[in-house]
Amino acid sequence: MNRRAIALFASIACGAAFAAPASAQQKTPAPRATPRPQASPAAKAIQQGGLPPPPPIPILPNVPNVAAGYAAPNLETPSADLVGVTQKQFVGITLDNAVAMALAHNPDLAVSQANRRIANYQIAAARGAYDVRLSVQPQYSYVSQAPQNAFFAGPNFGPIVQKSIQLQGGVEGQLRGGQQYQVQVSGKRVEDNTTINAFNPTYPTIFSVNFTQPLAKNRGINATTRSIELAKINADMTDAQTLQSVSTTVAQVQDAYWNLVAAWRNVAIQEEALKEALVQSRSNARLAKVGVNAPIDVVQSNTQVNVFQDNVFSALQSVASLQNQLKELTLANPADPIWSANLVPTTPVLQLPREPALADLVTQALKNRPEMAQIADARRSANVDLAYAENQVKPQVDLQLGYTSNGFAGTPTDPNASPFAQSSAQQVMAIDALIAAVDKQLPANQQIPTLMPSNTPVPGYLVGSLDQSIKNLTSNKFPVYNAGVRLTIPIGDRTGKADLAIARERERTTQLQEASIVQRVTVEVRDALQAFKSAQYRLIAARSARAASEAVLASEQRRFRNGASTTFLILQRQLEVADNRGRELQAQTDLNKAVVELERSTGEILSANNVNLTTVGEGALNP
Repeated sequence: MNRRAIALFASIACGAAFAAPASAQQKTPAPRATPRPQASPAAKAIQQGGLPPPPPIPILPNVPNVAAGYAAPNLETPSADLVGVTQKQFVGITLDNAVAMALAHNPDLAVSQANRRIANYQIAAARGAYDVRLSVQPQYSYVSQAPQNAFFAGPNFGPIVQKSIQLQGGVEGQLRGGQQYQVQVSGKRVEDNTTINAFNPTYPTIFSVNFTQPLAKNRGINATTRSIELAKINADMTDAQTLQSVSTTVAQVQDAYWNLVAAWRNVAIQEEALKEALVQSRSNARLAKVGVNAPIDVVQSNTQVNVFQDNVFSALQSVASLQNQLKELTLANPADPIWSANLVPTTPVLQLPREPALADLVTQALKNRPEMAQIADARRSANVDLAYAENQVKPQVDLQLGYTSNGFAGTPTDPNASPFAQSSAQQVMAIDALIAAVDKQLPANQQIPTLMPSNTPVPGYLVGSLDQSIKNLTSNKFPVYNAGVRLTIPIGDRTGKADLAIARERERTTQLQEASIVQRVTVEVRDALQAFKSAQYRLIAARSARAASEAVLASEQRRFRNGASTTFLILQRQLEVADNRGRELQAQTDLNKAVVELERSTGEILSANNVNLTTVGEGALNP
């Protein structure tokens, strides 16, 4: 049967196979007419039993002469040592040790730990607003003034000179309810040569207490309480951020660990394939030498050897890269000797958890994920800002209370030394003389009494020095009491209203962010569970494919030895075995990583690795 007859037979068979029976054509309603595509010239030629026309001449672009004479250089075979690895012996490392090293030495976690300490310092700094502020002010003063008149002048109409030594101190501060207090004490010694002074020197003392109670604005919440609450929330958010960094770091370490496991096992797979190719190459060489096989079979098998040799070095490159990745995650010191170690994972395959229900996983994730704690803290922060903004638009009404006790004592001056006293005495004497002259002419019952002396003695409690002044102060001889209300109402208060609007918008934004995070966490859990299930299916299928391909290769090798197979088929079976072994390895690695992602997405990765937040990253400071 020639080629034209075969094509004609195939055309007739295809038409018969796809022809519908008459009964079906009667029962099925006629479809709407649709335009049928025009058959190509090649299809028409085949249907007519002829050969298709030749393809059109391709249009090729002009290619310049790039790097004339370029050729790959002749290279010597490099060593199989990993770059930077000087310890020839393999150093085993378990997954638990890798995670523990990362938690202790990872620089990013050390930074997160420092941020936690800073957040606690910020709380202490905010509480510093309640610290009592003590003030002490010693002072010496010397003042010289020109005389104003005979009374306000120094001796002999000289300048007025005042010298004083004062010690003033006090405490002030703020209470948690927004109240402000101030307590002041002062003692002073004053020397004043003014001629009208009754005391020189004098010792005035003062004790005063002032208290302010907000009744509207700044009552309940104020700038200080807001700062403290925000600092506490920030500390909680920093803890949650640290836990999130820990979760990410642990997941990265575990993924890198299992990738390194797969990389080393891939090296073994590629080396095994290389050994099998070498055995086949030597077998082909022997058969070609005796004339059983053609020389081209030897070339084919040698090509296979070179391909697998290339795969071995590619696998080694992956090992080196993944070792560096794992070391970067677990080490903080570039000079650590582990950098030169040849790390070999020793932890066996992870034990698979029982497949839980999706609803349970989502509930667990919403409870344990650090992101949920972060958004809860953000909501708390927004509520604090909103409460503060609502308080700040109130009028400011402050109750102000004050009490002052004054003390005084001094050394009395000689009244006769005062020109005012001397002038007064002379006037009194002149008036008494006139009264005496008038009284001589008046009957006894009409006589005018003489004036009393003006020099009244100074009370004894005013005579003394500083101790007497303090005694007068403590006995409350000269008290001052005051009470008042200060009302402040900003007209318009555009700033307060704008801040309140901003706080409300931030609260609504936080609610939207919370809904978004809940949705994202739920999606991550769903994806993680699906990836876990899919990885199991893939591993089962890959394992079966690997076992089948190994059986096919063994059968093909037996047929080859019996002369019933070819070199090409043997090489194809070897490639299939290597490929299916790699597929099984990748499926197992993906399953391990799916377990890691399942733990991360549900937040269980923290408890599973016994994370202690107080010691995370501490080893990075002293590697």
